[in-house]
Amino acid sequence: MNRNGIFIFLLIFTTCLSCEENVLPKPKALLRLEYSRPTTANAETEDFKFQYNQSARFKKRNSRSLMVEYPEMKAAVFISYKKVEDNLEQLITDAERLSYEHAAKSDDIRARVYENAEDKVYGTFFEVVGDAASQAQFYVTDSTEHFVTGSLYFAVKPNYDSIYPAAVYLQNDIGRIMETLRWK
Repeated sequence: MNRNGIFIFLLIFTTCLSCEENVLPKPKALLRLEYSRPTTANAETEDFKFQYNQSARFKKRNSRSLMVEYPEMKAAVFISYKKVEDNLEQLITDAERLSYEHAAKSDDIRARVYENAEDKVYGTFFEVVGDAASQAQFYVTDSTEHFVTGSLYFAVKPNYDSIYPAAVYLQNDIGRIMETLRWK
């Protein structure tokens, strides 16, 4: 073999070796979670009634406590009722304190005031942003007799990025509970 032959052989040989395909890691994929459009069902207690998402399970725990459970999302909204007995200011303070206890683990807490003067339902919805134990809290009252608090909890380790789509869906359900709540 002459010099040109050796050169061509080495050129082809190194070209073949350099044609190896580089393996690149696949980018992380995002889940596409789709939830059905909610249909409502009626829930009733001794003191109030409301509408909730029919895909959830409504459970009375006792006469003052109930739960709206979402088994597919591993989540539940816990709702408690208390009578107002010259303690409205303390009940509101306790509800707000419970909401802001999540501030240590959250990035932000957004409070939205709710008012339905016609049906005497007044309250506040707290959206908790970040890796907190609860992604939403709320309270409603008629300011004279009734006081209801609620909290959304997931039965998984809080990872806001992962539970965000479910949290938004359930926050809308909580909004529906607040909007349809009526006192007896």
